Amino acid sequence: MHYHVEMSSLVAYEDSESEDDCLDQTEEGTPTFTQTCEQNRVCNSSQVTPHSLTPGPDRSTVEYHGSVSEINNTSQHPLSQPQSCLDGQRKYCSAGMAQGKHFTTAPLHAAQGKNSPLQTLPYMPKSFSDSLKPAKRLCTVPSGVRPYVPKRQRLATSVDTVDPKFLAEQVPGNQTRESQILSEVSARVKPYLAHNPSTAGIPRRLLMSLGGHQGPVNTVQWCPVPHLSHLLLSASMDKTFKVWDGAESGRCLRVYTCHSGAVRDACWTPCGRQLLTGSFDNSAVITDVETGQQVVRFDNQFKLMCVVVHPSSPEVLLCGGYSSVVKAWDSRSCKVVKMYKAGIQQTLDILFLRGGTDFITSSDCVSRDSADRTLIAWDFQTAAKVSNQIYHERYTCPSLALHPLEESFVAQTNGNYMAVFSSQQPYRMNKRRRYEGHKVEGYAVQCEFSLDGTILASGSSTGSAHFYDYHGARSLHTLHAHSQPCLCVTQHHVLPATAATCDWAGEIKIWHRGL
Repeated sequence: MHYHVEMSSLVAYEDSESEDDCLDQTEEGTPTFTQTCEQNRVCNSSQVTPHSLTPGPDRSTVEYHGSVSEINNTSQHPLSQPQSCLDGQRKYCSAGMAQGKHFTTAPLHAAQGKNSPLQTLPYMPKSFSDSLKPAKRLCTVPSGVRPYVPKRQRLATSVDTVDPKFLAEQVPGNQTRESQILSEVSARVKPYLAHNPSTAGIPRRLLMSLGGHQGPVNTVQWCPVPHLSHLLLSASMDKTFKVWDGAESGRCLRVYTCHSGAVRDACWTPCGRQLLTGSFDNSAVITDVETGQQVVRFDNQFKLMCVVVHPSSPEVLLCGGYSSVVKAWDSRSCKVVKMYKAGIQQTLDILFLRGGTDFITSSDCVSRDSADRTLIAWDFQTAAKVSNQIYHERYTCPSLALHPLEESFVAQTNGNYMAVFSSQQPYRMNKRRRYEGHKVEGYAVQCEFSLDGTILASGSSTGSAHFYDYHGARSLHTLHAHSQPCLCVTQHHVLPATAATCDWAGEIKIWHRGL
């Protein structure tokens, strides 16, 4: 018995690399190149939209909430490409056009050797970044031999055929599409910028409700820059923090998802262009507001409860949380410059006093008879304890607030009252003045002063927002704001009688004086 074995060598060379990919064939023998969206090997595939990009775990993600028409246009034309990108495809594929999820090429005429069994199709990068990497494989069809194209020439061609504008549309949070966040001034805020802030008022009516967070919102904060003060920052246990238009439209301008754990605290930098956040993923992150890109990340090796920027040195920040140590970081070198050690288990809040030479930390350390380490004053430069005999009642203090004009600060306590302390040594407590009427009951309820220091606001575990006369220590007004615990009340420093509140259910509300 004789067997006839017919073998043909189908070999194409490209810098001595192996190739084992093949192409499908139609019934008529026409070579086709089939590619699914999941493989993503089509040349500069335009099926990638800003919403479908998936970054790595160490990179921030930005979800852009633009206008409805803009989003619809993107979804209706998933295969639209700049002309330069299509020209680059025609160079490699003689009659290639993207149809649905498949890419089909017409028969390629062999440049030489009609009887050659092999036709070589250059590797087509799935993205611009892949075009910078060496191609690993060639796709072959039994039709003829295509002249060999050197890698360097193909690489240069791929780079030249990509339109920079097309790339800018694919990068999440690019400045081309998002630069208006910090450039626009709210029409509602603009009339008040030319005048000195008037006496703070009491908000009484609901202006708008902002929904979108899927977990408790721990804090809300208006942008400190006056002409950008319509921007409202929120941080949530759903691992995201957001920037809203809190003055007019109530739109969510940007969602930031650079944390893998709950975002426990967040604040603006003094310039208003960056955000500092602390998370249960052990990291503090500085994020650019416009681009949404992570500027720098600090690994603290413990869950963070509070982050704060130094008032006179914005490049320095403090991080505290589930540790006996508070760390001071320099954002320029990404190194720990100071460490403040205390015999505690958890730092609840950090407050810089005027000038930034001293700061106060609040902890969960309460002994059986006293709370001698509940509030600790530190010297920022020497990292030495200035005093730990500040507050002697057996209640923890989940939040602290500095008076904007006077030498005093307020501590929110789990005794369901706020206590007043001198911000100068020896930091004595004013026993004749306390603010009562709200409930804390173990929640991290925050308190805050108005810009002129006359009104002290606080949330409540009952869902209400309370406003107190600071000097008279009496209740001015109570807003029945939420059905869940109200964790934060922040008063606007430009718009009169305007405040934002957030609650344990993830809801944010804007309040104003009304008519």
